[in-house]
Amino acid sequence: MSIATTAPAPLLILDRDGVINHDSDAFIKSADEWQPIPGSLAAIAQFKRAGWLVAVATNQSGIARGYYDRLALRAMHLKLNELLVSEFDVRLDWLCYAPYLSDQPNVARKPLTGMLRQISLTLNRPLPQQIMVGDTLADIRAAQAAGMRPYLVRSGKGERTLAAHPELAQQLPVCDDLAAVAAGLLTQLKE
Repeated sequence: MSIATTAPAPLLILDRDGVINHDSDAFIKSADEWQPIPGSLAAIAQFKRAGWLVAVATNQSGIARGYYDRLALRAMHLKLNELLVSEFDVRLDWLCYAPYLSDQPNVARKPLTGMLRQISLTLNRPLPQQIMVGDTLADIRAAQAAGMRPYLVRSGKGERTLAAHPELAQQLPVCDDLAAVAAGLLTQLKE
């Protein structure tokens, strides 16, 4: 008699601004300003339908700067989830944020790994070899420090990140956007 076992669902951790939604140097301060990058929500749905757990870890220093408050951030995240449900009938598995300034180091704020470890504990998935997608060096460094497999997207601040750190193109996968990550990674895993 054999007992069938199911492999645990893989985990995908996404940065928010520049990966899921358009970013701005002036910050995204409201649900009205929060606009998804074309194809990003469909990409999340593709991962969910393929059996992945999908979480978001986002630095949100705009709160500490006084540009918006936690209620405005909550409204942005509600909009994200409402669009995922209404358009694709999927939900994020977890979302966390770090409302701290970059010059006030906090274990939660990327490039440190506090948010990633919170996701790992909450979803009961070890981080090593899981995938993280980001558009900044802080995203990449956090993923590397946690033993994850980082992907850099050119959307958001990704082009700037690549221009400042061209060596990243030889060190890790670089894709145009989250839709390209989904197309490449999910196809690769089917083969």
